Amino acid sequence: MMRYLIFATTLVLATSSAYAASNNALSTVAERSGFLKTGRYDEVIELCNAFQNAYPKQVRCIEFGRTPEGRPMKALIVTRTGAFTAEEARSRDLPVLLIQGGIHAGEIDGKDAGFLTMREVLDNTSTKGVLDKQVIIFVPVFNIDGHERFGRWNRPNQRGPEEMGWRTNAQNLNLNRDYVKADTPEMQAMLRLVNAWDPLAYIDLHVTDGAKFEHDVSIQVEPARAGDAELQKAGNVMRDAVLADLRKKGSLPLSFYPSFIVNDDPSSGFEDAVDPPRFSNGYFLLRNRFGMLVETHSWKNYKTRVGITHNTLIAVIGQIAIHGADWLKAAHAADARAEKLAGQTVPLDYKASAKTRFVDFRGYAYTRTMSDVSGALMTHYDEKKPQIWKLPLHDDIQPSVSVAAPQSGYLVPVAFASAVALKLQQHGIEFRVVNSPQAKAEVETFRATKATFAAQSFEGHQALTVQGEWKTESRDLAAGALFVPIAQAKSRLVMELFEPQAPDSLAAWGEFNNAFEQKEYMEEYVAEDVAREQLAANPALAAEFKKKLADDADFAKSPQARLQFFASRHSSWDERLNLYPVLRTAVAPAK
Repeated sequence: MMRYLIFATTLVLATSSAYAASNNALSTVAERSGFLKTGRYDEVIELCNAFQNAYPKQVRCIEFGRTPEGRPMKALIVTRTGAFTAEEARSRDLPVLLIQGGIHAGEIDGKDAGFLTMREVLDNTSTKGVLDKQVIIFVPVFNIDGHERFGRWNRPNQRGPEEMGWRTNAQNLNLNRDYVKADTPEMQAMLRLVNAWDPLAYIDLHVTDGAKFEHDVSIQVEPARAGDAELQKAGNVMRDAVLADLRKKGSLPLSFYPSFIVNDDPSSGFEDAVDPPRFSNGYFLLRNRFGMLVETHSWKNYKTRVGITHNTLIAVIGQIAIHGADWLKAAHAADARAEKLAGQTVPLDYKASAKTRFVDFRGYAYTRTMSDVSGALMTHYDEKKPQIWKLPLHDDIQPSVSVAAPQSGYLVPVAFASAVALKLQQHGIEFRVVNSPQAKAEVETFRATKATFAAQSFEGHQALTVQGEWKTESRDLAAGALFVPIAQAKSRLVMELFEPQAPDSLAAWGEFNNAFEQKEYMEEYVAEDVAREQLAANPALAAEFKKKLADDADFAKSPQARLQFFASRHSSWDERLNLYPVLRTAVAPAK
């Protein structure tokens, strides 16, 4: 522990001394307090302007949105190339690095480490020349309204700063679950920024929760185990290089998120994962760009954590300076391959297999005793006694849901077109309106054989899980429908939105729940009469009913299921019930 405190103190003194004479105009509340405190959001606004004034040729302070409570969302554009617009960066083939702090505003290391890092790269006091080869966009605080819900103990299992912000935004939504559904004004603003600048890499800065141990940071990068196979190679290089740089600085970094399989039980070990795209690193792999999740460890003090976050940012910025031009070419090549995914089997979700390896994990001695408060086994750590834990790690990541991409694209009927078009625009996905009606179009439809609604809401949505498959049907399509081609760079993101079994699809988030709710029905006494008529008129149906009674105990015990067996064969039955209101097509509609 002591080596980190010494390093962090040296770091702060080295970077603060140059600004003492100017009344610390570019230093932070965190630095001036010895990293006991962090500033309020008005400090971000002041520093954003102060950096632009101090470095007029290298920095622009921009506002890219407003929060639900009306606060300005600030970002610094930092470069020595003169490329202060997205168009200029693209015209010069410059890699763009987007650094985001405070999506969880209690985990605020990234804000203070980011300002410190920007000062160093602008002054060439650490990694020299890096700003000649890239554009950096630094968003000090993403969840600004949450940041201003300031108080002590907002993060009870975190050591410092003395006060910090809140996890969710003013609407009590978690921005770190919002990348795909994009419900919040903050995420919509961020996606506009991302669509405009198309960052090569997106660095998302957090502080983990969890057990007490010696490891101080985890670094997870995608694509590395998922997404475009060639781009995964570059993702692994980026991750491994950053891990190596951190080790050189004295850190004990991990390449997986250190959350126990069984909560509060270290012996259960760890399960690695590819995060779904509700999270940043899972989202950017679908855009063929790099997403890096950085999690410092909550039980390290604030000075230590800021120092480690700073080291991570220096490492990433240095790697982009060295490899950014080549990685940008690799990302564009991945875009070209993504345009040719039609008909290919594409993984949409992943899970670690049962395959296990054991790792030496640097923890502390601990005991597990029964609590007379909770009535459960509770773990207690002794931080004075470091201990090597030999723990199982499940890190053999395999696809758990895979679907063949459509041959041409998806069709969204006109009744749903306006709402879906808004989501597509938010993500920068290509689509067009089909202006002519189509009669008896040969399309693929998905009918759910089972639809299960979540028992409670999550992030304001009632999630839906469906089972079923795509089958060919003839259906009429009115003018005004949307056609979303699969032949585009964001084809993986298109599939994530529209394949109903994908973990963060529009269907999974409950956007089409009405399609799976029965609205018309028969009274039971009517259904009883209909059943008897059908049994008398159709011996084959009677035999099928008898067999189902014998083979399916749950069916036999359910009066509702038995009557619905007959009601579903009546002309009054809603043929659209459980019909997913998005279609797939093998032929693009005529323009």
